[in-house]
Amino acid sequence: MPNTASGLGDLEQAIMNHLWDTPAPQADGFTVRDVHETLGADRDIAYTTVMTVMDRLSRKEFLTRTKQGRAYVYRAATSREDFVARLMRETLGDLRPTDRRAAVLAFVDDAGADDVAALREALDRLESPTR
Repeated sequence: MPNTASGLGDLEQAIMNHLWDTPAPQADGFTVRDVHETLGADRDIAYTTVMTVMDRLSRKEFLTRTKQGRAYVYRAATSREDFVARLMRETLGDLRPTDRRAAVLAFVDDAGADDVAALREALDRLESPTR
């Protein structure tokens, strides 16, 4: 089932989370085998399924890959933070101004103290004359 918030399917999201959260076993990233060994322990998925999904993520430019011998080595093309920021910009950019305002206010209403503090810092930077 697609994760509508990120535009990624469940396995795509699991692969991205794995690449973001796990130190790479190879100097240049992860092979399909590396990812399958970890995700396959939690899910009943075939090696070829992981390979296909990682290839698709590469074509969608979520992953970069380089050929090393007979295998590809994959890396996340962007950090989780940059991915989420891009997702928010795209989502908010698709809304009408009044809907955008409502979405931002709803986000702030649900935000915890740490999120509010980070938002205040960001607003202070935006309002700073040295910007």
